[in-house]
Amino acid sequence: MTVEKKHEVSPELLDSLLANYRKPEDLIGEHGLLKQLTKLLVERALDAEMTEHLGHGKHQPVANADGNARNGKSKKTLKGDFGALPIEIPRDRQGSFEPQLIPKHQTRWSGFDDKILSLYARGMTVREIQGHLQEMYGTEVSPTLISSVTDAVIEEVKAWQGRPLDAVYPIVYLDCIHVKVRDAGAVRVKAVYLALGINLAGEKEVLGLWIAQTEGAKFWLQVITELKNRGVQDIFIACVDGLKGFPEAIEAVYPRAAVQLCIVHLVRHSLNYVSWKLREQVAADLKKIYSCATVDEAERYLTAFEQKWGEAYPPISQSWRRSWARITPFFDYPPEIRKVIYTTNAIESVNMSLRKITKNRGSFPSDEALLKLFYLALRNISQRWTMPIRDWKAALTRFTIQFEDRMPTR
Repeated sequence: MTVEKKHEVSPELLDSLLANYRKPEDLIGEHGLLKQLTKLLVERALDAEMTEHLGHGKHQPVANADGNARNGKSKKTLKGDFGALPIEIPRDRQGSFEPQLIPKHQTRWSGFDDKILSLYARGMTVREIQGHLQEMYGTEVSPTLISSVTDAVIEEVKAWQGRPLDAVYPIVYLDCIHVKVRDAGAVRVKAVYLALGINLAGEKEVLGLWIAQTEGAKFWLQVITELKNRGVQDIFIACVDGLKGFPEAIEAVYPRAAVQLCIVHLVRHSLNYVSWKLREQVAADLKKIYSCATVDEAERYLTAFEQKWGEAYPPISQSWRRSWARITPFFDYPPEIRKVIYTTNAIESVNMSLRKITKNRGSFPSDEALLKLFYLALRNISQRWTMPIRDWKAALTRFTIQFEDRMPTR
């Protein structure tokens, strides 16, 4: 094993460097010691690189066969945590020197672009990022620079959106968030759809991100076909929020998939019709329906609900009857599976995070700007998914029994 050599700094050297220290600005200010030391160390390191490249030190005889030697210095300004730092880069006569510490054309210190992307991913506008960097680091950054840094993400987005997926996802949740986007000179409200898959390890994975120009069955067929083309051979259960055209589209591509309407969404929708005084009672009676062990028992409780509340709140009974075929798959599964398909909360928490970063924006200038932000935000969100979803082991055991002929062999 190779042990990295530690560079010791003597107390005497530190005392010498800090001899004139009186206040924090003397160390970390615009003209402070740290910035001066960084400049001196970087330039000394670049001189050492040049010596290695040429084979001889400054003012020493030429030691290479080509007769190449030093040829003055060029200047550049690096942006970073320390603000703007002017650096002198040594040159050689033949122009063959390639600095390693600060490569040619680099104008930002390593990690500075990551800071811009991190601020952008948190929903900050270009103007806000400019102000933040100026305030924190005393660095002026142009809107063009910020755009070029974030634009570099687009290729990453394309690769992510087209990446191969697993062959089987036991559960796929599908939901949308509405965002204002400027399109052809006018601001339009567009639907951004997310597909969140639960893989066989019980891990959450965002499968894709789509901006709907036109909604309906044709759009959903395109989305589901894309998932199929990227390698998804089977979906056991698709949990949706009553998205028009989606059940038909998924059944066209995955005929064996069960499309399950989100019970929580349906209950919330139902309670919108009820006065605050009676909501608790109505919610308790609705719970009796979806808590049943069998579909026949649930049907009886739905009938009882209609008799009790149908006259006061006819839209509730009508919506449950209309959606009954998409609710009843729920009763085909044991409690272990019901727990994970009962609600689309897994994807709703993602949407909640996305809404937080868009609430301060009036609108996005383009679909591309929206995609960049959502991709970076989703990348941050997914880094927190370090554990399988709750109760997954019990659910997987049931999935293995329920879908024995469709489970992949390992």
